[in-house]
Amino acid sequence: MPAAHAERGTRVPTSAVVAGGVAVVAVAVALSLLVGTQAVAPADVVTALTGGAVPDDVAGIVASRVDRTLVGLVVGAAVAVCGVVLQGLTRNPLAEPGILGINSGAALAVVVGIKLFAISGVGGYVWFALAGAIVTAVVVQLLALLAPVRAQPVTMALAGAAVMATSTSIVGAILVSDQGALDVFRFWQVGSVAGRGAGIVLDVAPFLLVGFVLALSSGSVLNTVALGDDLARGLGQRVLVHRLLAAAGAILLAACATALAGPIAFVGLVVPHVVRAVVGPDHRRILVGTVFAGPVLVVVADTLGRVVAAPSEVQAGIICAVIGAPFLVGLVRRMDVT
Repeated sequence: MPAAHAERGTRVPTSAVVAGGVAVVAVAVALSLLVGTQAVAPADVVTALTGGAVPDDVAGIVASRVDRTLVGLVVGAAVAVCGVVLQGLTRNPLAEPGILGINSGAALAVVVGIKLFAISGVGGYVWFALAGAIVTAVVVQLLALLAPVRAQPVTMALAGAAVMATSTSIVGAILVSDQGALDVFRFWQVGSVAGRGAGIVLDVAPFLLVGFVLALSSGSVLNTVALGDDLARGLGQRVLVHRLLAAAGAILLAACATALAGPIAFVGLVVPHVVRAVVGPDHRRILVGTVFAGPVLVVVADTLGRVVAAPSEVQAGIICAVIGAPFLVGLVRRMDVT
């Protein structure tokens, strides 16, 4: 089966992955711009996008949809690529910034920043989110290393769940005692691309750029790591250095995504597995595919959230959780951890 899977994956050239990805992203973007809680004629949307004269309310609606679409594209790509790197580095199919508690750790650090330093805006969030993501990743990895090698995938997920529960409890305790922090944090914590201006991406652009460069250049390293550290060393790989660089890229992406949209879970779990099923086990193709598939999931989730409970909205983070939770259950049931 693995050999057949790999052979099937090699039939999908990178150019086809890119072309298909661009087409699917274009469809998702079009839906996001055309669909919302308030009905706007497609012709008016096109007119507004091309700079034509439209009523002020229509212009405002279209501008809001453009902003949340752009933020969704960036966040989706960041979280999905982060998931690929984490799964490859840990050789753990359950690895994902939400499940491993990295998002929750970043969120806790942001709440502490709001409480103690009165930070506001993405430019302030990112530093605390980065610190929280790094500390959480180290703690979860150390806890997983205490378990037998065979049980480490599930142990890592359980450690992440424990860290998530602890972080959530501390966040709750802080917010209950501070109404001001609650007001700032409550719309951010569920994971949403709504109400964000596209300009906030510029606040984290340097971190995003470094994170994407490190993560997307780690494909061959992840392929070698999948064969085992001993073989990687035998092939001349500087395993520790490459692991650290790839992990740094993943943590930067997780922190930036959390700072931009709050903790959106399961995207980093679902997307890599779906892309892997299409393109095969080569991490270089998987990374390319997730750059497109991640944004599609987040943007489509945000679009669905606008219509499933109209005239209210369901946040993208909630829709992603509804999609991802059953996927996680199915993945765990398929794993042999006895």
